[in-house]
Amino acid sequence: MWRVSNRNRSLQCARIIISSNSGGQFGNDRGTVVQIPRREFAILVARAIKGALKLRYLLLGGAAAGGISLHQSYKSWKDNLPDMTWLQELLPPPEKIDAWQGSVMELRDKLKDFEIDPKYSELGKERMSSLKEWFDERLDRAIKATEEGGDGGEETVAQAEPGKASVILQRMTAAEAQQTKTSMFGKSKSDKIDSLYSRVEQLQEELIKVQLKYQKEIEKLEKDNKELRKQLLLKGKDVYVKRNVKKSLIDLYNDVLDELTEFDSTYRSADHLPRVVVVGDQSSGKTSVLEMIAKARIFPRGAGEMMTRAPVKVTLSEGPYHIAQFKDSSREFDLSKESDLIDLRREVELRMMNSVREGQTVSDQVISMTVRGPGLSRMVLVDLPGVISTQTMDMADDTKESILHMSRMYMSNPNAIILCIQDGSVDAERSNVTDLVSQMDPQGKRTIFVLTKVDLAEESLTNPERIKKILAGQLFPMKALGYFAVVTGRGNVNDTIDSIKKHEEDFFRKSKLFKAVGSTHVTTKNLSFAVSECFWKMVRETVEQQADGFKAIRFNLETEWKNNFPRLRELDRDELFEKARGEILDEVVNLSQVSAKEWEESITRKLWESMSIHVFENIFLPAAQSGSSNTFNTTVDIRLKQWAEQQLPIKCVEVGWEVLRQKFIQFLEKAKASKNHDDIFDTFKGAVVEAALQKHEWEDKAPDVLRVIQLNTLEDRSVHDKPQWDNALRFLEESLKERLNSSESLLNDIVGPGTFEKWFKWKYSTDEQNHCASIKTEVEHMLSHSNKHSPVLTQEEMTVIRKNLESRGVKVDNDLIKKTWFPVFRKYFLHKSLTKAFECRKGYWMYNKGVEGEMDCNEVVLFWRIQQMLKVTANALRQQVVNREARRLEKEIKEVLEEFGQDKQKLQQLLTGKRVQLAEDLKRVRQIQEKLEEFIQALNSEK
Repeated sequence: MWRVSNRNRSLQCARIIISSNSGGQFGNDRGTVVQIPRREFAILVARAIKGALKLRYLLLGGAAAGGISLHQSYKSWKDNLPDMTWLQELLPPPEKIDAWQGSVMELRDKLKDFEIDPKYSELGKERMSSLKEWFDERLDRAIKATEEGGDGGEETVAQAEPGKASVILQRMTAAEAQQTKTSMFGKSKSDKIDSLYSRVEQLQEELIKVQLKYQKEIEKLEKDNKELRKQLLLKGKDVYVKRNVKKSLIDLYNDVLDELTEFDSTYRSADHLPRVVVVGDQSSGKTSVLEMIAKARIFPRGAGEMMTRAPVKVTLSEGPYHIAQFKDSSREFDLSKESDLIDLRREVELRMMNSVREGQTVSDQVISMTVRGPGLSRMVLVDLPGVISTQTMDMADDTKESILHMSRMYMSNPNAIILCIQDGSVDAERSNVTDLVSQMDPQGKRTIFVLTKVDLAEESLTNPERIKKILAGQLFPMKALGYFAVVTGRGNVNDTIDSIKKHEEDFFRKSKLFKAVGSTHVTTKNLSFAVSECFWKMVRETVEQQADGFKAIRFNLETEWKNNFPRLRELDRDELFEKARGEILDEVVNLSQVSAKEWEESITRKLWESMSIHVFENIFLPAAQSGSSNTFNTTVDIRLKQWAEQQLPIKCVEVGWEVLRQKFIQFLEKAKASKNHDDIFDTFKGAVVEAALQKHEWEDKAPDVLRVIQLNTLEDRSVHDKPQWDNALRFLEESLKERLNSSESLLNDIVGPGTFEKWFKWKYSTDEQNHCASIKTEVEHMLSHSNKHSPVLTQEEMTVIRKNLESRGVKVDNDLIKKTWFPVFRKYFLHKSLTKAFECRKGYWMYNKGVEGEMDCNEVVLFWRIQQMLKVTANALRQQVVNREARRLEKEIKEVLEEFGQDKQKLQQLLTGKRVQLAEDLKRVRQIQEKLEEFIQALNSEK
């Protein structure tokens, strides 16, 4: 089949179109002519037409896509335009604007239709040229006269420029204008033009008035906006909605430092970001220097005593209003108001006192503050407690070392700028801080030396050369980048910053001593500029390196997490707390899913466990051993009433609380057995539940309500039907068997192992156990011959037992006999009572009919009364648990969770381990890295 190469397809298509209808021919690459059949020729023509159509579709598609893109760009540009809806309130109503536009359009149409008489055409041209020359001359004269303050002509120059013709007429006198118009247009048409011009002038005057009116309105709105902003700043702690304003460069840097301050001390070596560390001897004036730089008296005052007890980080930033704000507070202190300054100083002092632990004098907890104001140099300063020489009696023993350690720690940062403050009014030999600074920065590459109180020094020093040597770096054994002399006060704590600044400028202007120093090395203003410049230079040189260091730390932490916890999500302590909180509250909700039957069964079982001993020892046994039916019932009624009035209700409330506690703990233990259980929460959940249960108290009215119900129930002696009789009898038998097993276990411990245990379990009896076994045999023999023996063994009976044992060579005393007698008699009595209970299985008919006989079933009635009391008590407790106590427990658990959530130290104790710490470090490092990258991006854009 014949094919056309792609390389020559366009040329061949052109030749094909030129060829005849019957076919076509053209030369190939080798120069031969090829004859093309009609069918293939038609196919080639169709392909050519198809290609041309495809090109059209591409052009149309491109145009459509370009139009859509242009529409979207226009829409985006339109959305980004500022909101100008406020202008609608200032502009006149649309009706008035339409009326003005109509008047102007009417005037334009009249002027367009106006025709000049042809005979005045040439004359008009000559007059217009002369008029132009005259107008230019008068305009120059008017401008010159205006500059010189003169008159400038017969008429004043118009403020607006309403149009060329109007301007010309305004520059003419009235007679000249009238003559010109009459000569140009004729008298009738001249009058018409006068009316039109007057209309134009009137409209122009109205427009100027409207513009002036709107300008005044705009100025008024700007003034109101400024006043409103000031009022919002002075509202103190009142919270108002703020716009998300883009943070300044220094604020971004301050956020990074705040994150590093809260970072784990394990990675403290990574925090080498620049700060200006203000160090100096106590009362050297370092805080006053910082106040002069901040242009506000923001720190507490003291007369020679230590006022700075904790590091204070002050971030200076430029802003339109002079305000101060703490990091963790929304209140903005207006530094232009003395009342706010007093509140600010009081707040700083209070925060310092709260940060100092009991028994200490200084604290290492940082107090973070931001100061904004016009003309402030952007930087971050840290004011440290002053270095002391001697500890006073009211200071902690380690105060001096704590201050030195704190100062060394901040100055050990290789990128920290050390602002060394030295008191110029004292002898140089008394300085402590200069030696400390020279140790930390021996080359002086990041130290700026500041000499304070130089006004006092000039008055008191007899040798002025010492001050010159200090500022030349020739007296102290330290080096610095620069030396500055400042005056930070006049000895009056009530002086304002402006008065101190004026005093400082006057002093250096008049001082002969400091004229030789140079103006660039004096005043706090020059000091502030120098420190800020050095600070930002250090930031630009080191911030990229610090960011790379945190990238490496993040990579190492992420690798460690993947190797140790590959299948777990990174949850920090706060996220783990929220997850544990949800699981605990879910278990509280599960309490409502417990059925009423399960609640009552649990409460009934727990009630009997807590009161069974009391019932047997204090009610049943004393009454059963009385010997007669009447005495039994009387004893039971008295003891039951005493018990129900005093101990029983309180004991039942305790049981209800214990059942609630056990149910809740059971749900927590059941959750531990699930596949999704995370044992990292076990300690936390246990502490929360324990704290909530200790806090939980049952309702005060509950015992009184139970007392009434229980007394009424216990007074009923009538067993209503046979099923109740059988249930009470079964309850009696189970209780007797339980007590019988307990008595046999006690007796076995006394008499020692039996024959089976000796042979098969290799257990042996002691001598005392052998003697007790012998006593047991004698006592059982004695009880077998007595149907009704008293619970107490008489002296004669003890003598008989002892004599019988002595005859067999076993010597025992009365105490050992009494010790053995109690469990043996208890076992004997319980066996006898259990036998009697078996006999009472058929005694309901005699009881119901009131037939008196040899069979006495008072024990069954007693246990029926106790059983009914247990039922009604369990029902009442169940209702209280479901309706009130479970909800109160949920509320108390929420309160405990809220307390734990606010106590960071508590969370660190309860949610701990390598996994938690690693997740915390990862979170903090990521936050620091993100803030560093944001700061670096802003820093580079500012460059």
